[in-house]
Amino acid sequence: MKTIQRFTFSTTVIAAMLFSLGGCSNMSTQDKSTAIGAGIGAVGGAVLTNGSAVGTVGGAAVGGVIGHEVGDK
Repeated sequence: MKTIQRFTFSTTVIAAMLFSLGGCSNMSTQDKSTAIGAGIGAVGGAVLTNGSAVGTVGGAAVGGVIGHEVGDK
Protein backbone atom coordinates (compact mmCIF):
# COMPACT_ATOMS: atom_id res chain seq x y z
CA MET A 1 0.00 0.00 0.00
CA LYS A 2 2.80 2.45 0.83
CA THR A 3 4.40 1.77 -2.55
CA ILE A 4 1.20 2.87 -4.29
CA GLN A 5 1.05 6.04 -2.17
CA ARG A 6 4.68 6.91 -2.97
CA PHE A 7 4.11 6.28 -6.66
CA THR A 8 0.98 8.44 -6.64
CA PHE A 9 2.78 11.25 -4.81
CA SER A 10 5.75 11.16 -7.19
CA THR A 11 3.49 11.06 -10.23
CA THR A 12 1.50 14.02 -8.93
CA VAL A 13 4.64 16.07 -8.33
CA ILE A 14 5.99 15.28 -11.80
CA ALA A 15 2.66 16.09 -13.48
CA ALA A 16 2.36 19.40 -11.63
CA MET A 17 5.86 20.38 -12.68
CA LEU A 18 5.24 19.48 -16.33
CA PHE A 19 2.08 21.58 -16.40
CA SER A 20 3.79 24.51 -14.71
CA LEU A 21 6.67 24.44 -17.20
CA GLY A 22 4.17 24.96 -20.01
CA GLY A 23 4.07 28.66 -19.14
CA CYS A 24 7.81 29.18 -19.49
CA SER A 25 7.85 30.58 -23.03
CA ASN A 26 8.65 34.13 -21.93
CA MET A 27 11.16 33.20 -19.23
CA SER A 28 14.86 33.98 -19.50
CA THR A 29 17.35 31.16 -19.91
CA GLN A 30 18.42 31.52 -16.29
CA ASP A 31 14.81 31.35 -15.08
CA LYS A 32 14.25 28.20 -17.13
CA SER A 33 17.41 26.66 -15.69
CA THR A 34 16.20 27.46 -12.17
CA ALA A 35 12.80 25.84 -12.81
CA ILE A 36 14.33 22.76 -14.41
CA GLY A 37 16.86 22.43 -11.58
CA ALA A 38 14.08 22.67 -9.01
CA GLY A 39 12.09 19.99 -10.82
CA ILE A 40 14.99 17.61 -11.10
CA GLY A 41 15.95 18.28 -7.48
CA ALA A 42 12.40 17.60 -6.29
CA VAL A 43 12.26 14.27 -8.10
CA GLY A 44 15.74 13.34 -6.86
CA GLY A 45 14.87 14.32 -3.30
CA ALA A 46 11.66 12.30 -3.41
CA VAL A 47 13.45 9.25 -4.75
CA LEU A 48 16.32 9.43 -2.26
CA THR A 49 14.05 9.91 0.76
CA ASN A 50 11.35 7.44 -0.31
CA GLY A 51 8.74 10.14 -0.96
CA SER A 52 9.36 12.26 2.12
CA ALA A 53 7.88 15.75 1.73
CA VAL A 54 10.89 17.29 3.44
CA GLY A 55 13.24 15.49 1.06
CA THR A 56 11.21 16.60 -1.95
CA VAL A 57 11.14 20.25 -0.88
CA GLY A 58 14.81 20.17 0.11
CA GLY A 59 15.76 18.64 -3.23
CA ALA A 60 13.74 21.28 -5.07
CA ALA A 61 15.46 24.06 -3.14
CA VAL A 62 18.94 22.71 -3.77
CA GLY A 63 18.18 21.97 -7.42
CA GLY A 64 16.76 25.46 -7.92
CA VAL A 65 19.85 27.10 -6.50
CA ILE A 66 22.15 24.95 -8.65
CA GLY A 67 20.04 25.60 -11.75
CA HIS A 68 20.12 29.34 -11.07
CA GLU A 69 23.89 29.38 -10.75
CA VAL A 70 24.50 27.17 -13.79
CA GLY A 71 22.03 28.96 -16.08
CA ASP A 72 23.28 31.56 -18.56
CA LYS A 73 23.36 35.06 -17.18
